Amino acid sequence: MDETKSKLLLHTCCGVCGAWVPEMLAVEYAVTIFYFNPNIYPTDEYERRRDAAKATAERLGIEFIEGEYDHNAWLEAVRGLETESEGGKRCAVCFDYRLGETARYSREHGFDFFATTLTIGRNKRADIINPIGEKRAGEYGVKFLAGDWKKAGGQEETRRRTAEHEIYRQNYCGCEFWKFV
Repeated sequence: MDETKSKLLLHTCCGVCGAWVPEMLAVEYAVTIFYFNPNIYPTDEYERRRDAAKATAERLGIEFIEGEYDHNAWLEAVRGLETESEGGKRCAVCFDYRLGETARYSREHGFDFFATTLTIGRNKRADIINPIGEKRAGEYGVKFLAGDWKKAGGQEETRRRTAEHEIYRQNYCGCEFWKFV
């Protein structure tokens, strides 16, 4: 890890989201990928996405950390929101849950910043995700690096690299309640 750069803990939800954003951020930051996604269901889907994110991190020469997979705790966090459509209240609670843990881990392990790749997704709104990150940054006393990574060609570059490196590409957000869209 480059000691001259600020340390950035980057929450990543899959190999696709990790295909370009970590490399782009590594120009300026010492990036560590943090895979914390207890929302992903079933377990074999979680493992496929974890393995793809880990392989991508290894290809990029970026450290990879896996957070705890406690799907039951996540279910408790979103209880009562099961029938919300994708992009609704359940998603905001899910983002908050995952960014809260990322902020906590960041503070406890001496990172200067934390960020998330979530905003690379075409259905993931930066105007919802970034304020949650800022809120969690304030609670934990760490800095949040906000971005809308899909802009300025980010989504196209991610698609290109996903195809080029044959990264596992999922067909749903990961939530077992996605069918309520």
